[in-house]
Amino acid sequence: MIPGWGLGRRHFADLSEQEVLALAISSEEDDARIYRTYAERMRADFPDTAKIFEGMAAEEDEHRSRLIALHKKRFGDTIPLIRREHVAGYYARRPVWLVENLGLERIREEASGMETEARNFYLKAAKETTDADTRKLLGDLAAAEAGHQKAAERLERKHLSEGVREDEARAAHRQFVLTWVQPGLAGLMDGSVSTLAPIFATAFATHDTWTTFLVGLAASVGAGISMGFTEAASDDGAISGRGSPIKRGFASGIMTTIGGLGHALPYLIPDFWTATTIAFAIVFIELWAIAWIQNKYMETPFFRAAFQVVLGGALVFAAGILIGSA
Repeated sequence: MIPGWGLGRRHFADLSEQEVLALAISSEEDDARIYRTYAERMRADFPDTAKIFEGMAAEEDEHRSRLIALHKKRFGDTIPLIRREHVAGYYARRPVWLVENLGLERIREEASGMETEARNFYLKAAKETTDADTRKLLGDLAAAEAGHQKAAERLERKHLSEGVREDEARAAHRQFVLTWVQPGLAGLMDGSVSTLAPIFATAFATHDTWTTFLVGLAASVGAGISMGFTEAASDDGAISGRGSPIKRGFASGIMTTIGGLGHALPYLIPDFWTATTIAFAIVFIELWAIAWIQNKYMETPFFRAAFQVVLGGALVFAAGILIGSA
């Protein structure tokens, strides 16, 4: 056991040269595993990007081997067990499960940031040490990390032609639309349109803003829960390729609730006609927002989308007012 280890994390300045080298070795091992996880995550949809991460993992393995050889030469075969989480102030990696579900470009940016972060840390540590041998060691590690960045750029040039980048970008956009936009849009339409009738029927039947708000809140939350579970349970994404059912369920459920709450919240205002006028305006904005989203992400002609949404919304809206006024 390393002295003082059980009392908490060590400070980087307190590490010996052997411990710094051991920390570098374990960091290289972890980063190689992360890159291989990214490669596996990308292999099915983005095989060329997967090759880049495989190449980056191989680069990490090569540097780890060089570091181990240096450790054997200077300190022997026994490498102390030191990891990032053992050292206070040492750069940390986010859990891979928080990153692997991000978009293609975001994962590429994360990988680039990993290399930059490691290099900057070694450079900073080298400036703060007064020991010549330690300074050289840290400088060598910084140079190794810079080499990783150049290697990644070289691998990108090798595997990602302009055509491949465009194909992967289209595939990533399509996946984003299928997983987030489509269920979210369906939820927003359902929440905005289906709650119009009960909310405005209650409003014109009672002229009581608080009762109307409670009905709108109940309708919005209930519809959100229902739509979320329905979306998640209807398709696991394995065959359709629409992505995680949990993501789609959240997108649909949250947007359904938002769509209903938009014209329910104004009824927190005590004055009936003021609340109703604001609710009318919000309904108008909601319906045009839906048409805009359909046009931008679903490539539906704007005027056709507007006609469909506004017509449907107007019919439900009119039905609610007529029923409430009867």
